[in-house]
Amino acid sequence: MRDIATLLEALPYIREYQGDTIVIKYGGAAMDDPKLREEFARDVVLLKYVGLNPVVVHGGGPEITSWMERLGLPVEFVGGLRKSDEATVEVAKMVLVGKVNKDIVTRIGRHGQPAVGLCGDDGNMLTAERIQGPGGEDIGNVGRVAKVDTGVLEHIAEDYIPVIASIAADTSGCSMNVNADEAASAVARALGAEKIIFLTDVAGWLSDASDESSLISEATVGDVKAELDGIQGGMAPKLRACVDAVMGGVRSAHIVDGRVEHSLLLEIFTVAGCGTKIIPDR
Repeated sequence: MRDIATLLEALPYIREYQGDTIVIKYGGAAMDDPKLREEFARDVVLLKYVGLNPVVVHGGGPEITSWMERLGLPVEFVGGLRKSDEATVEVAKMVLVGKVNKDIVTRIGRHGQPAVGLCGDDGNMLTAERIQGPGGEDIGNVGRVAKVDTGVLEHIAEDYIPVIASIAADTSGCSMNVNADEAASAVARALGAEKIIFLTDVAGWLSDASDESSLISEATVGDVKAELDGIQGGMAPKLRACVDAVMGGVRSAHIVDGRVEHSLLLEIFTVAGCGTKIIPDR
């Protein structure tokens, strides 16, 4: 009976989000664990089957690092940003676009829905501009998304599930490493998405980073902005991306524990959800 109750609980949400775009930033354990990879693909396929329009944006930092080490290339980070010379960007592009992206596309297709792999270069979808490190350091070919052209993306999303690797180029055609959280937020804003969901390796935004029982289940943009300067580690860029998305017109942003099976569906289709939901100021 619990399974039936869960289906009935999901029904009004399925009805409410019919035809809406949901942008999913895919990463962490959900990308690394073989079982979770399969469950994620199934969940995305289900979203498409019930009438939503999922768009997947991914990075792949650990796999880039692994291949750089195998090739004997130096791995260096400055303020959490990968220092990226031309060789580093070439490896990142090959790994993200040629391997990680195609693995995701294949899994989604195997579970019943055709997907199309893209990166920022396709259709000039993402245009980047070079940035510096937090202390003004030269970190090479690292950029932020300056412009999103949704033409090719909207065309593909009518019939397929787009899967976007977070590689872009600047206006001169120079390839750039782009933070996947930021890329997902930019895509969500440009598409006017209903939701953006970040799959990560913690329960959500915690008031005490060492205590997973301190989950903040819902917060406004103002709540997040008031705390951002004091937040350390990988949660800070995710929260900034959430704020940017919601301030840019996305109705809500969610940080969800990708280590939990079907957390994506639980957050979208149940009353309680399972992570942190960030909404506009009231």
